[in-house]
Amino acid sequence: MFKKILIANRGEIACRVIKTARRMGIKTVAVYSDADAQALHVRMADEAVHIGPAPSNQSYIVIENILDAIHQTGADAVHPGYGFLSENAAFAQTLGKAGVAFIGPPVGAIEAMGDKITSKRIASQAGVSTVPGHMDLIENADEAVKIASSIGYPVMIKASAGGGGKGMRIAWNDAQAREGFQSSRNEAKASFGDDRIFIEKFVDQPRHIEIQVLGDQHGTTLYLGERECSIQRRNQKVIEEAPSPFLDVATRHAMGEQAVALAKAVGYFSAGTVEFIVDGERNFYFLEMNTRLQVEHPVTELITGIDLVEQMIRIAAGETLSSRQDDVKLNGWAIESRLYAEDPYRNFLPSIGRLSRYRPPVEGKKADGTIVRNDTGVFEGGEISMYYDPMIAKLCSWAPGEGTSARIKAIDAMASALDDFEVEGIGHNLPFLSAVMGQERFRSGELTTAYIAEEFPEGFAGVTPDMHAARKIVAIAALINQRIQERNAEISGTIGNHRRMVGKDWLVTLSGAGHEVSIKVDADEACVTFADDVRISISSGWLPGHSHASFQIGCETMGVKVNLIGSSIRLRWRGIDATATVRSPRIGAFARLMPTKLPPDTSRMVLCPMPGTVTSIAVKQGDMVEAGQALATVEAMKMENTLRADRRRIVKRVAATVGQNLAVDGLIMEFE
Repeated sequence: MFKKILIANRGEIACRVIKTARRMGIKTVAVYSDADAQALHVRMADEAVHIGPAPSNQSYIVIENILDAIHQTGADAVHPGYGFLSENAAFAQTLGKAGVAFIGPPVGAIEAMGDKITSKRIASQAGVSTVPGHMDLIENADEAVKIASSIGYPVMIKASAGGGGKGMRIAWNDAQAREGFQSSRNEAKASFGDDRIFIEKFVDQPRHIEIQVLGDQHGTTLYLGERECSIQRRNQKVIEEAPSPFLDVATRHAMGEQAVALAKAVGYFSAGTVEFIVDGERNFYFLEMNTRLQVEHPVTELITGIDLVEQMIRIAAGETLSSRQDDVKLNGWAIESRLYAEDPYRNFLPSIGRLSRYRPPVEGKKADGTIVRNDTGVFEGGEISMYYDPMIAKLCSWAPGEGTSARIKAIDAMASALDDFEVEGIGHNLPFLSAVMGQERFRSGELTTAYIAEEFPEGFAGVTPDMHAARKIVAIAALINQRIQERNAEISGTIGNHRRMVGKDWLVTLSGAGHEVSIKVDADEACVTFADDVRISISSGWLPGHSHASFQIGCETMGVKVNLIGSSIRLRWRGIDATATVRSPRIGAFARLMPTKLPPDTSRMVLCPMPGTVTSIAVKQGDMVEAGQALATVEAMKMENTLRADRRRIVKRVAATVGQNLAVDGLIMEFE
């Protein structure tokens, strides 16, 4: 067995590998860039080596830098994680020549499957169902348009060396094909150092389902069930689960057998994933093979009990798999939610900054038999950089049983865990994840890769509470206010023989609506009575200063995030982000007379939607632009975003320059 493993990666996956290696008694080496000097994976590893500046193309994907770190520390094996050099055949080959084990598949398999064009040809020869498309390289945008037209729109434009949603665009017409080709090429070059592009038919209303394979160097290859990864935005997965709510036993077996056949066709060993598109009739088509550990591997681990990182290490060391296909059993249901530093209220654009608060839910087995797991690479006080993927954590839940009941129990466990997850200081997608958990369509398993676009066509604006939820939030606000008033009364003490009395009648304003309530406190429980005599019994251990607390309303326990903002109370729960103001009836009557402050008018401005670098300006002062015309491009976290005109206008001033770094809402240009 290896004595020391270097992890050629960063963030949560580096931390994940370190945990398993530590349990196996293997020393670990972290590598880090300037931006990651204080990162969690650096703190966790036994040793750490600096490998260069913040940009990944000057640090994490520079093979010579990784080799220097290996020589400095004497590591005898390298785990690449995912992304960066994980599917780089030259890297694996270089390690082999240096006598260092690569904890991953053989070079030939990486070369064959890492190139999506070659992989589709091999898959077809191995009897695997494939999607129609143009499998030769495309040289320029004109050729891309011609090929896309011949295949028939819509088409998917993809980077041959791509992964993680980078270098992918859907085109529905010639203009989108031309623009998508160039954007995909730019992203592919920036992310992978390889700008080769191909085009295939886009299957409308598809489900994204993948098969986990695991093989040793002695001829044994298994499939470990499937993962449903259909909840995506910008072609990158957001929520995954195992097993899929859509597959039946026969389809699972057929997909698994084809995945194994493909793996064997290229002499594959280690962990890998064969991805499929599945239509509504359960017809499935090979999409690609990822010759590495997948981001969503924890859900497979939870339903199989197999530590995939451990198996990768043992396989790389030459050990045989101890299991056979008949030994693989799928137990329970698992959900993974990817917590990203992306603002769902701004179309999921990246957010950077310092984590002023980071408090994950408690991990482990719960009283109801469910399990919560959180794979992360950050800590409170740490910074989210603009240089890397915006992932903060992967929150997973597992529930025992099978079928729909187990799935719903896992979803409910996830919803509760998200309620308990505190993240402050940056924009993040926790509210969105919570909202999805409560949607009937998701809970019923009616998923497609177009789910987010269909369910949130105007973007995510939070969850609007229905009357029942609004009453609960009003009751919580009333109880919090009562605790604050009682504390203030205690601090102010007594005047003469009289202690300041706290009123029982209040006006709670929520989303512009006023709710007249009366609250009666008895020991640790309170009763909130509304004007129509509806009563809500509520109890909680919340005290002023607590940013999170559980509120018991009847049989329901609500994990609510609480922020006091002046005289208002911000409450967040299940995707609802509500601000309540509690006033006495007299003060409430005066408050109704106050004018409403209007937001500033930015309709004539183009503002930077995320922290990033301006990579191009397509217009100049005095230009007339048309609706939909590209104005500028901003890049952050390896993602390129094109900003467009909303209607016909004249450019009054261009304020930004190419290469300039802008904060959120930084001015790029303004119109007359």
